[in-house]
Amino acid sequence: MAIQVVILAAGMGTRLAKPWPKPLTVLSDGRSIMQQQMDNIVQAFGDKARITVVVGFKLEMIIEAHPAVSFVYNEVYDQTNTSKSLLKALVASQDSGVLWLNGDVVFDVKVLERVLSRVESEKSFVCVNTSATAEEEVKYTIDEKGFIKELSKKVQGALGEAVGINFISASHKEDVITQLRACEDQDYFERGLELAIEKSGIQIEPVDISDLFAIEVDFQADLDRANKLLD
Repeated sequence: MAIQVVILAAGMGTRLAKPWPKPLTVLSDGRSIMQQQMDNIVQAFGDKARITVVVGFKLEMIIEAHPAVSFVYNEVYDQTNTSKSLLKALVASQDSGVLWLNGDVVFDVKVLERVLSRVESEKSFVCVNTSATAEEEVKYTIDEKGFIKELSKKVQGALGEAVGINFISASHKEDVITQLRACEDQDYFERGLELAIEKSGIQIEPVDISDLFAIEVDFQADLDRANKLLD
């Protein structure tokens, strides 16, 4: 069975202030962030992986760097956020579930190895880090059954952070598509998941990867921290 993987890479990455798409930022080991992601995907999933990249800002640079994968174009990348990029990817996807990750996440391949069985059994999840709850990060709470209840930057009493690696099952995908369409242009994709939980009752499991590393690179300090973990 093929495993559909989407990398969200349409944004302008203004906070890191580089003149190229943030996923092409070079790490200390010589690879770009996106190359590190793709290497991890292939190592964890082998030839089952089917990678699609959502592009926008300076898309030609990403396409030239990774010509062997598929692409979806968010033509309004400068006016929309990740909710609309994910929407385009899910609408273009095949029937099975979809694993997606933000294009700025540097992470341990063991994260994907840990979630492989859930992907293969079509169980929706969000990877989380329970050791941190920074104000600027997307945070979460759970319901009485242990599934995700709230998922946003505004969560109070959070149990941890979402790290930007997620999976939606085939059975939940249409509900998420519906709610992503309902999102405001500047909403993060997490708002679509939160609405699908609230309005459609879908169940999304938090998967704790706190013992592994997964760093979203928004600022130079994040990049420095990611490089130290790669060394």
